[in-house]
Amino acid sequence: MYRRLFSVAVTGVDASVVEIELDMSPGLPGLRIVGLPDKAVQEAGDRVKSALRNAGYQYPTRKMVVNLAPAELPKEGTVYDLPIALAILAASEQVPLPHAERYLVMGELSLEGTVRPVRGALAAAITAKQNGYAGVVVPRDNAREAMALDGQLEVVPVAGLNEAVGFLSGRGSRPEPPPAEAEPPVESFLDFQDVRGQEGMKRALEVAAAGGHNILMMGPPGSGKTMCAQRLPSILPPLSFDESLETTKIYSVAGEMRPGQGLLRLRPFRSPHHSISAAGLIGGGTWPRPGEVSLAHNGVLFLDEAPEFPRHILESLRQPLEDGKVSICRAATAQTYPARFMLVLSMNMCPCGRRGEPRKICRCTSAQVAQYVGRLSGPLLDRVDIQIEVPAVEYRALREPKQGENSAAIRARVAAARARQAQRFSGKSSPVNAAMTAEEIERFCALDQAGERLLRSAMTELGLSARAHGRILKVARSIADLAESDRILPDHLAEAIQYRLLDRRE
Repeated sequence: MYRRLFSVAVTGVDASVVEIELDMSPGLPGLRIVGLPDKAVQEAGDRVKSALRNAGYQYPTRKMVVNLAPAELPKEGTVYDLPIALAILAASEQVPLPHAERYLVMGELSLEGTVRPVRGALAAAITAKQNGYAGVVVPRDNAREAMALDGQLEVVPVAGLNEAVGFLSGRGSRPEPPPAEAEPPVESFLDFQDVRGQEGMKRALEVAAAGGHNILMMGPPGSGKTMCAQRLPSILPPLSFDESLETTKIYSVAGEMRPGQGLLRLRPFRSPHHSISAAGLIGGGTWPRPGEVSLAHNGVLFLDEAPEFPRHILESLRQPLEDGKVSICRAATAQTYPARFMLVLSMNMCPCGRRGEPRKICRCTSAQVAQYVGRLSGPLLDRVDIQIEVPAVEYRALREPKQGENSAAIRARVAAARARQAQRFSGKSSPVNAAMTAEEIERFCALDQAGERLLRSAMTELGLSARAHGRILKVARSIADLAESDRILPDHLAEAIQYRLLDRRE
């Protein structure tokens, strides 16, 4: 007997349809899986055998061959357990499944017949919609994730093998999905009003958020660098629907979604430790998985004490910062993951951390300081638009009873500036000032005579490098957008110039 069902193979952040063919014939009993399966797929036979028996069905004592087509596409994971079990039931004529071929089916089986969550449910739902399937049959814990398409596709959540059989045979109704998990409001983030003093740093982060600029903060320990960076998501606008789909797909294929979690609405904030590997930061593995740069897509990647990261780890950020994506090539496969994020770096002023602290003495030599700062290479710093020095917090500011401006007020200004940029760069995948090309800089960053004189003076007298020229204009454009100005005024330009700390030191 021959039967077929359909499932998916996750490739990158997308999914491809996989045809699961099962042939049952006389011969030595057993189940053989072909079609470039990995170890987890090959072990599906043992899980399926126990699940069928414990769910009350017979496991056929015949020769069975399962082909996962197309055969040249690598198959990995436990996603094929449920469709293989259903194909065996249909081929052995224990249960008729007339509706099975209209759905994409995925799910891992436990030995008792329950269905466990898998990776890539949202990508599977999008693929089912694009290829004209009636819907998807997914584990119950993946249901809210697959339902992110807002009713455009039928999602069948199943908690066990019997529920899947009941629905696909027409004998049972569609199971109800679990209740949606409430996404925490933006107000649940740490708030900028908790930060005492440091108005200059808060202003720089506001400008960075408005234009999507990368930022470097240099200052002594305890000056509030980490505290402010952790509050950066609270002033960023919520994800749009398209951005939510992109980000949720990445978290889904990475296995980062919680059971019952639906579409992500808040921008991600990732802060890896400096001991992270290149594969952990960029992505990789025998079967590539997204790294921290992709998990920070449409959000923030924060590297605290950036010079403590190995040099080759920092240098690996150059490609995603430039291209907004990461390409990972392995012998078995090659994958591309989105990686468009705001990079936030923090560091001390010197190796001992005492420089810039008025109450402590720094004994680091100029050579040691230069070597410490030099751990961040020129090509990497070339991709950081804003570089600021953060002074130590004064005692008076710490004891000030008045709280600072809250995140909601700052977020309103950032959202208005982002709206101006979205209108300016309509149709671009990344409609922010930080992503402007040289042609767009020339078009949207025109200066008047006073601005030209100021920029010329800065370039010559302050010794700013040529690479700082375009960065200054991009940041000035963001400052003008915050001020709701169509033109870049000298005041906007002057503020942007002061954000090039390391260029002034060269």
